[in-house]
Amino acid sequence: MTFEGGDGSGKSTQSALLQQWLEGEQHREVVLSREPGGTDLGLELREIILHRRGYIAPRAEALIYAADRAHHIATKVRPAIERGAVVLQDLYLDSSVAYQGAGRVLDGGEVRRLSLWATENLLPDLTVLLDLDPEVGRARLDEARTRYDRLEAEEAAFHIRVRDAYLQLAAAEPDRFLVLSADRPVAEIAAAIRTRIATLLGAAVGGDA
Repeated sequence: MTFEGGDGSGKSTQSALLQQWLEGEQHREVVLSREPGGTDLGLELREIILHRRGYIAPRAEALIYAADRAHHIATKVRPAIERGAVVLQDLYLDSSVAYQGAGRVLDGGEVRRLSLWATENLLPDLTVLLDLDPEVGRARLDEARTRYDRLEAEEAAFHIRVRDAYLQLAAAEPDRFLVLSADRPVAEIAAAIRTRIATLLGAAVGGDA
């Protein structure tokens, strides 16, 4: 299961709450990860892609993300899935289509095909899109931090394109996506996610968010 959405949409909060419920109420092994940075190699690539000073060509940026994704899936995600764990991941290939495709104005289809090749066509069973107005997301970031990464620091038009791309991706694959307004209360969002994933797992819904 993957969490997608713009900056400040609450992906980390919701993934942590879901992990707590799955481990505590459902007694499932949970692997919590992220892209980029889900492995030791990924941490090095994350530092380059998000914090390196200076220009990175859009195609080079997309390839670095794909390299991180290929290693992450091969060494961490697939082994976890094969032993029966539930993988909860902050960002995946949809983020590349949105950020490097729409945001950087590359061909979204090419970016998607690159990620599918890198991951041997692995798609999530469920993708939660936490949809949020980019201006609201920026205000949340302003309250939480003083340093912005390369993508967070992009202009408003970039983030509007990213949001629009996410919504288009969700509309194209309604069976895989669960779209939730990130303006809703945290507990309400968590309950909606539990309900959806419980259907996939054949689990009973319960527990406080």
